[in-house]
Amino acid sequence: MNTATDHYAVLGNPVAHSRSPWIHARFAELTGQALSYRAQLCPLGGFGPLLAELRHQGLRGCNVTVPFKFDAFAACTRTTERARLAQACNTLTLAGDEVLGDNTDGLGLVADITVNAGVPLAGQRVLLLGAGGAAAGVLGPLLAQRPRELVVCNRTPAKADALVHSHLAFAHSQQCELKSHSIQAPEGVFDVIINGTASSLGGEGAPVPPSVLRPGTLAVDMMYGPNAQPFLHWASQHGAVGRDGLGMLVEQAAAAFAIWRGVTPPSAQVLAELRALLQAPPTAAATPQP
Repeated sequence: MNTATDHYAVLGNPVAHSRSPWIHARFAELTGQALSYRAQLCPLGGFGPLLAELRHQGLRGCNVTVPFKFDAFAACTRTTERARLAQACNTLTLAGDEVLGDNTDGLGLVADITVNAGVPLAGQRVLLLGAGGAAAGVLGPLLAQRPRELVVCNRTPAKADALVHSHLAFAHSQQCELKSHSIQAPEGVFDVIINGTASSLGGEGAPVPPSVLRPGTLAVDMMYGPNAQPFLHWASQHGAVGRDGLGMLVEQAAAAFAIWRGVTPPSAQVLAELRALLQAPPTAAATPQP
C-alpha cells in the first residue's frame, strides 16, 4: 500500500457536477491507494496558466473535461499514440517538467459497450455523431475494434470530413471502411449509434432521423443523468436499446487510474455502486455526494 498521499484533479468548466472525485475516491479505497482527487474549475481561456500553477503545487495528474481537451493536448510535452491520433487529451500525468498526455475516453467507451453492455463492435456498422473533442477521443479505439463500417456525422460537415481524414490511414490498417455523411440523412441502419454531440445538453434528443435505427440497435449517449434522457427516450421509442454514458465515465476513469497508479480498479463494482447512488431518493443521502 502506498502511504504518501498524491493529489489529482479533474479540470473543466463547468465541473462542480463531476462524479469523478467520488469515482476515484472509491477506486483508491478499494485498491488501497493513498490519494486525493478534487474538481477544479478552470477559467475559459486559462487552461495553460492553471495547469502550470497546479504543477507547481505538486499535482501528480489530472483528468480534463469540456471544453479543454484540445488545450490539454497542446500543453503536453509528450503524448501517447492514441492521444496524437485524437489530437485531444483527457488524462495528463505530471512529473517535473514533463506533461504526458493520454486519452482514455475511447478505452472507456469500448469497455462499456463490449464488456458492460456485452455488444461486440467487430464486424458491425457504427454511427458516430459529432466531431468535437468527445468524438475525436473515441474514434481511434472504436476503429481498433474492427467494425465493418464506421460513419461520422456532424452538423458542420467540414469537421466530420477533417476527423475522418485524420483517421483514414488507421481505419485502413484495421480493415474498416470509414467515411463521413450528412447528419440529416445517414444511409441505412446501424448496429451501434454513439451520440457525442452537445444535443443532449439542450434536451434535443437525437440529431438524426429514426430511420438509422433497427430493432435492437444499441444507442449510446456519452452524457448521463437528466441530460441523456431525451436521447434515450428517442431510442426506446423506436425499438433501440438506449444506454447512457455513466459506464463510459467509470471505465475511462479506471483506465486513467491504472495509468497513474499501476493498479486496475474494480470498475464494474464501482459502476454498480454509482448507479445505485444516483437512483437513490434524495432524502436517503447518507453517502457524500461526489
